[in-house]
This record gives sequence, structure tokens and C-alpha cells, in this order.
Amino acid sequence: MIQQRQHWWHSLSVPQFTLVSGLLVIFSGSLLLSLPFAHVGPLNYWSALFTSTSAVTVTGLTVIDVGTQLSLFGQLVLMLLILIGGLGLMAITIFLQGFVLRGGDLRRRLDRGRALDEFGVGGIGPTFHQILRTALSLIAIGAILLFCLGFGAETGGLPQRLWLSLFHAVSAYNNAGFSLWSSSLEGYRANPPVNGVIILLIITGGLGYRVTSDLWSKRLQLRRFRQLSFHSRLVLRCSAVLVLLGFLGLLLTEAFGSGILSVLPWQERFWAALFQSVSARTAGFHSIPLSVHTFSDAGLVLLMALMFIGASPGGTGGGLKTTTMAVLLAATRSALWGEEQVVVHHRAVSYKVVLRALGVTVGSLLFVLLMAILLSLVSRPISDVSFIEFLFTSISAFATVGMDLGVTARLNGFGQLVLMVGMFVGRVGILLLLSAVLQRQSLHTYVRYTQAELHV
Repeated sequence: MIQQRQHWWHSLSVPQFTLVSGLLVIFSGSLLLSLPFAHVGPLNYWSALFTSTSAVTVTGLTVIDVGTQLSLFGQLVLMLLILIGGLGLMAITIFLQGFVLRGGDLRRRLDRGRALDEFGVGGIGPTFHQILRTALSLIAIGAILLFCLGFGAETGGLPQRLWLSLFHAVSAYNNAGFSLWSSSLEGYRANPPVNGVIILLIITGGLGYRVTSDLWSKRLQLRRFRQLSFHSRLVLRCSAVLVLLGFLGLLLTEAFGSGILSVLPWQERFWAALFQSVSARTAGFHSIPLSVHTFSDAGLVLLMALMFIGASPGGTGGGLKTTTMAVLLAATRSALWGEEQVVVHHRAVSYKVVLRALGVTVGSLLFVLLMAILLSLVSRPISDVSFIEFLFTSISAFATVGMDLGVTARLNGFGQLVLMVGMFVGRVGILLLLSAVLQRQSLHTYVRYTQAELHV
């Protein structure tokens, strides 16, 4: 009896298949962007690879001006890469794995649909088709609203306006931060309706499919907030608090001091502070010039904190995740008050979840710090760039935000390679990456170690 030949990808685990699929999408996108009709003027492969990596990881950092250096075809490829990465590179690869692996039930192989949650990057939802329909519906509504509000009216005719509205709606919902203008959305700082639409797209994408689906299914019962699931209530509370703290913090550091907001009219100060507070949590757009000369050190530190926390589990954004921060704060409170349980809104959190949150946080902090150190070491010729700028850029890449202080394009090849690795690791998640590389399995053992007395 002749055994059927097994290909190497048949033996890949879920995390390994995810990493391989992500890399294949990135390299395929770089080849498409390198085609002669995908760009206007010269574009080397390294720039195409960096742009493809940034798009698939929905980061937004770029070394080119995508609005002028990419043709319509190139911009279309970029938008498709953003959709693939934003709607969930994880969800897509898990869904496609059912057609690649032979035998066995897909749901059973994925631990009954919870595999991605175990690695901290969000689940695939009830079905991938529902995720896709929900996302495309929200993007279409956002694009139509932007078009009706005159988005891009000063740049061209009807087809150009339609394309600008669609591209920026896709970029906003997927928290990518790519803009077809080199100044991002600075031209719409004084346009509250456009700001409002972009903000809503960013927030809905960052909340994730589970929360938006929960809100929609219980839309007739929203008079009672408790009708929502515990996850939805926690995500909404955390997101609202972060937006409010970021808004008030930017007003305090930039509007009432010597920052750039202090020279703007009060209406523009309000919308600019609100927009940057929302966008800093992995979207990456900016409606005011972003540099060390326009922002105070306190404002930059605030932006870095918002970037590092990021969006919510299962959303299109990156970062540490809002629920992870909530668990850490609850664990800190329990430790300081001498409580035996970690409690979040009258619900006990398991010891396993607390350890996972702690591991993700410490691992992410160490990785970001390593990135910043490497950037500072390999970029010594750039003498006018401070360490805080390297740290800001590292957090922006790892948290897939895309905010740039003007450092990315000035880095050498090795520095940009550090950012590409950081963007990819930040998108797939620390735990999933370690699981794919180390291939450690959960071992159930009855061995228990003797407890040690340790003072902390």
C-alpha cells in the first residue's frame, strides 16, 4: 500500500501556519508593489517590502509618499493588504487552514474556536463570513458619509473623491493610519463632521467584532447596560476611559502650555485633542503636525502610553489591549489591598489570565526597549535624534500605530529592518510567536514544587 505523500505545511501547527501565511502575504504584496505599473517613478524593492509589511500589520509607518509614489493600482494593492491584515490575518489563516490540513474537524483542531484567544490576539468570531460582512458594511457606510461630507472635494472630480473616501474609510476602520496625503488629515482639522466619521470608524474597528455584534444584537435593550456581555461592558468602559484621559491629558499638556494646540482656536483644540486621543490607540492618523518641536515631552509620553495600550481583543488594532491593562490594574489593586482574588467589576479573574496578562506586558516592554536600543545603536550618524524619538518610533511600530516623528525614513536599512520585525511581532502577538517558535505544549502534571519564601 502506497502512503500518500505529506507536504511540509500539513504538519504546521496553528501558530506556525499563521506566521508562514503572514510572511507569504507580506512578500506577495511587496512583489505586487514592485511591479512597474504599481508605482510612479523609481521604487526599490526594500521600500516596497517595508510598505507591504506596514500594510499587512496595519501599522501605517512608511518610507514613501503613498499618495504620489504609488499608482492607482499600487494604492489598490495597498488597500487590499490593509484589509487582509486589519480584518484579521489570524482569522483568515485559521479559516483557510481547514482547506490545507487534511482530516480532523477544524473546530476541534482550533480548540473549539478559542485557539486565538489563548494567544491573546482575539478570536475569529462565530463565522468569518459574518466578520467580513460586518466590516465591509461599516466601511461602506463610512465611505458614503465621507463622500457626502465633501471629503477630497478640493483634490479632483467625482471618481477621485470616491476613491479617497473609500481608501480612508478602509484605513480608518482597520486602524492602519495610511493616508493618500503626506500631511495625513491635517487639512480636515477644522471639519468636525469628517473628524467624527473617522473617529467612529477607528473606534468600531478597535472594539472588535464581538463587541459590535453584541451592541447590534442587543440594540433594543441598550437602555440597560447590563444586557451586554461582561467582555463588551469591560471593553466599552476601558475604551471610554482611555479616550477621555487622552483627551484631557492632551489639552493639559498641549493646549494650556506652549504646545501646538495652544495656537489653535478653541474648537480646533477640542477636535484635535479628541482626534489624537482616539488615533493614538493604534490608528496612526494625525490632524496636527507631529514632531518633537510641536509636542511637549509630556505630550509625547502620553501618546506613547496610549499607543502601547492600544485597542481591544479581536479588534483591528494592536497594542497591549484594553482588557490586559484592566486585568493588570485589578491585580495591582488586589496586591496593594491584600486581597486574595483579582476582581474586575465584581467578577473574579483566574490566576491563568493574570499570569498571561503579566507575561504579555513584560514581554512587550522588553521587546520595545530592545527595539529602541537597537535603533539608537545602528543610527548613530543621525545625531539630532533623541532616545525618546527612537522609543516613540519603536512603540509605534510594535503597537501597529504608525505615528512617526520623522524618524522612519531617516533610518538605514538595518534600522528599518528592526521596525519591520517589530511590526510583525506586534501584530501576531508575543505569545503566539513564542508558541510557534518553541512549540511548547501544555503539560498536565501532578508534580508540585515546594514554595519559596521571597520578599518583594
